[in-house]
Amino acid sequence: DHLDWQANLAFFHEKDKEIAQHIIGNINEDGYLTTSVEEIAKTCKTSVEKVNEVRKKIQEFDPVGVGSLTLKEALLAQIEYLQIKDEIACTIINHHLHLVEKSDYSHLAKVLGISLSALKYHMEIIKGLDPTPGVKYSQERTFYVVPDITVTKEDGKLNIVLNNESLPRLRISSYYKKLLSQTSKDNPETYRFLKDKMQKAFWFLRSLDQRNRTVFKVAKYIVEKQKGFLEKGIEHIKPLTLIELAQEIGVHESTVGRVVANKYMMTPRGVFSLKYFFHKALSGDFGEEISSLRIKERIKKLIESEDKGDPLSDIEIGEVLTRENLKIARRTVAKYRKQLRIQPSHIRKRKFEMEDA
Repeated sequence: DHLDWQANLAFFHEKDKEIAQHIIGNINEDGYLTTSVEEIAKTCKTSVEKVNEVRKKIQEFDPVGVGSLTLKEALLAQIEYLQIKDEIACTIINHHLHLVEKSDYSHLAKVLGISLSALKYHMEIIKGLDPTPGVKYSQERTFYVVPDITVTKEDGKLNIVLNNESLPRLRISSYYKKLLSQTSKDNPETYRFLKDKMQKAFWFLRSLDQRNRTVFKVAKYIVEKQKGFLEKGIEHIKPLTLIELAQEIGVHESTVGRVVANKYMMTPRGVFSLKYFFHKALSGDFGEEISSLRIKERIKKLIESEDKGDPLSDIEIGEVLTRENLKIARRTVAKYRKQLRIQPSHIRKRKFEMEDA
């Protein structure tokens, strides 16, 4: 809507408006055009040059750079619109974004023939640009979570309460109960029809009650299993699988899977998706089972507290974990680091050197 409103003000000719609508309709949440200019030209029965002319105008809309085909194009559109006169910044955007992506600033400075401290000035300009111009205007909705289960702590005990407001309240209609009782067996077809529907309704209510009981059993087992986490924090979280829980409460694994889907638990430590509590186990040196989530948290903390000028490699992180009786392979450290969206040590070091220049 924000772009459509601007297009109605910017374009007067119907053909231009038609092209603009096709361009805007194919812009993703990041602000980039997801179809080719040639395809739009073909659809609108016009030239590629005309489409690019309209697209060029759209790139000047708010947010600047929207409708670009590439990151380079989006950044250059912002440079031009803001009238930034920085040839080196433009050179970096035009030819060396691959080095920026790798944080290889030493190589970039050498290629440009400038010092790291000089490069830092130009990089600050580039960092001030928006690589995803459409995000702040995306139509993504904010979802508010209503917990299905509430866990409170009273007198040192964790109590579980199902949120009845989130559970449907149903009962058999008294009207149909009365109708069935008044229906004569002399009218067998009507009687059978009503009795069949009544039995199905009873079975449905029974199934619903069973479902609520299962939700409570699942919540109870999670709270018992994760008591350490709920009372002391992430370092005390334990591994848990759907199969383990299913076996403990006497239901099929798929039943547990359906129960935990899209359900949330409010606890003294915050609101969590029930799925949060399920993750695999790794074995410690003394045979105890250790949660993969706990190891990820430890890796995160080690990296947060590392010497930024000499960051920890995956091997070094593995060695620290081994000394803490959390023995895992280097490739597992790398896997968890990537899942945490943390870059490898050589890139972390380059970023620090650039910031410290």
